[in-house]
This record gives sequence, C-alpha cells and structure tokens, in this order.
Amino acid sequence: QVQLVESGGGSVQAGGSLRLSCAASGYTFSSRCMGWFRQAPGKEREVVAVIAPNGGTSAAASVKGRFTISRDSAKNTLTLQMNSLKPEDTAVYYCASDIVPCSAMVPGTRSVRYWGQGTQVTVSS
Repeated sequence: QVQLVESGGGSVQAGGSLRLSCAASGYTFSSRCMGWFRQAPGKEREVVAVIAPNGGTSAAASVKGRFTISRDSAKNTLTLQMNSLKPEDTAVYYCASDIVPCSAMVPGTRSVRYWGQGTQVTVSS
C-alpha cells in the first residue's frame, strides 16, 4: 500500500523559511517522478516543483529561485525547502508521485497517481 505522508507545514512571517518533507512507503521511491503541488482557498491546485528519477528538477515561475525540491532515495524522502516566503504562498501543500509529464514548466494539467494528505503553510505579512 503506497503512502505519502507530509510534515513540516506551519505559520511563518513573510520573508521566513519552512522545510516540507514527504515520507514515501509501499513502493520503489527512486524510480518515481515526484513533486509538490499547492492549493490556496478558492483556487485550483497548481504544481510547485517536480523532481525526476534522475534528479532533474523544475519549478513554477512563481517560486523559482526561492523554493528548492530534493529527494533522498536512501530514506525514501522528498523535501521542499521554501525561502523568502510571501503571503501568496499560503496554501495547502501536497506531496505527489508518478507525475506525468514530469515537469513543472510544461503548461496544462498533469496526471498524478498518488497524493499525500496535505500540510498547511500560512505566511503572514
């Protein structure tokens, strides 16, 4: 049974940092396209950053240069380091697996096979 469990969300002031983690279990983590999505109140879920099995990364324009996605295949863990946070980053953040296409830069929708339960990130001004 595949499980994705996020942790690390919380509240922070603008300009601060947070680090999200996603613990994956129940499958071969190293061969999966993984990523982070977010959904703000009243808005559609959007891709934030994606990391391919070979370690290649891509990020949405709105977070590029501020957020960094990484993976540790030995620990089956996906991480999102978020710096210089802005109030508009406030959302529920979701860990995702088996993303097609495996890029945050390709326009349009993506298919996701597995989702985590989400973790709230709140940035105050």
